[in-house]
Amino acid sequence: MNYRHAYHAGNFADCVKHALLLWLVRALQRKEKPAFFLDTHAGRGRYDLASPEALQTGEWREGIALLRGDPDPALADYLGAVERLGLYPGSPRLIRSLLRPIDRLACCEPHPEEVAALKREFAHDPQVAIHRRDGFEALGALLPPRERRGLTFIDPPFEAEDEFARLAEGLRRAQRRFPSGVIAAWYPIKNQARVRQFHAMLQEGGPQDALAAELWRSTPLDPTRLNGSGLIIVNPPFGFPEAASALLRALHARLARETGSGYAIAPLDGAMTRLS
Repeated sequence: MNYRHAYHAGNFADCVKHALLLWLVRALQRKEKPAFFLDTHAGRGRYDLASPEALQTGEWREGIALLRGDPDPALADYLGAVERLGLYPGSPRLIRSLLRPIDRLACCEPHPEEVAALKREFAHDPQVAIHRRDGFEALGALLPPRERRGLTFIDPPFEAEDEFARLAEGLRRAQRRFPSGVIAAWYPIKNQARVRQFHAMLQEGGPQDALAAELWRSTPLDPTRLNGSGLIIVNPPFGFPEAASALLRALHARLARETGSGYAIAPLDGAMTRLS
């Protein structure tokens, strides 16, 4: 309940997850059928990078600030959305910006102040439902949707010691409830060994069709700092590996700061082969 994303908005991890998220939303909209989007850890919707919280950490200076000015064409969709929406848009605002009239979005957030901001952001919007509830609990309550097509985005704060285990169980629950749905789940990369343990958890009764997409700014050995950003994709849409590779290549070229950086895309049961 203490986590506030305002301190971290627009950092390099946001850039990675949001660029991939936008591609996934558009992929689901290739068919002219309704889609349901569930954001389990929504935050407040958008963030002022000139706020005291953002200025205190300055994390956005090593993230979104490095992407502006000379963008790679692969990042044009993501950066165009950021500029068009104003401030720094969180995942619910980014998803909402792409919704067609036939689509729906449900956002979950437990923090009362964040929920209040989220309700103001989407006041009188019939396509967006705001829930003050635990995002992991919502996986059982809100899935499957009536549309039978959709994307579940799980982006926990990783404050609790058992967050990797909770995320693994959350992924299993989401797939049991909505086996045909796409799931995108974010995780931090500090120590690579911890991440591999997480991947091993998912292989035990977890999703069969799943990929991991990762970007490391530096060698993932120091457990005290955020060295990289990862996304598990369950039921990845057609073309995702190629598109993700192009996005990660462009992001890595601008966000990497130390030796040992790189990016990779691989099935959970395979080795993460460095692509740079």
